[in-house]
Amino acid sequence: MRLTNIEIEEHLKTLPNWKHEDNTLHTILTFDDFKQAFAMMTQIAFEAEALQHHPDWSNSYNTITIRLSTHDAGHVVTIKDIMFAKTIHRLQQRML
Repeated sequence: MRLTNIEIEEHLKTLPNWKHEDNTLHTILTFDDFKQAFAMMTQIAFEAEALQHHPDWSNSYNTITIRLSTHDAGHVVTIKDIMFAKTIHRLQQRML
């Protein structure tokens, strides 16, 4: 079920560096080098498979750009996206 803008903004208070734009949750993660960025992408990929919820993302050297929306709900932000963003945030905190 689609979250309202108010619900999304409330959840984003606990997700530093995440924004709500264009019906997605969006963040850019930057690491020391390509190896760290790729390691993070690998961890995120395993979580995505476990959740059966996959990001739209790209990588350029040490930077990962991530956009989350729920495809089967019509490309809108749902609680699945919030939970996945929180998982990604936890993974990132472990790498720091």
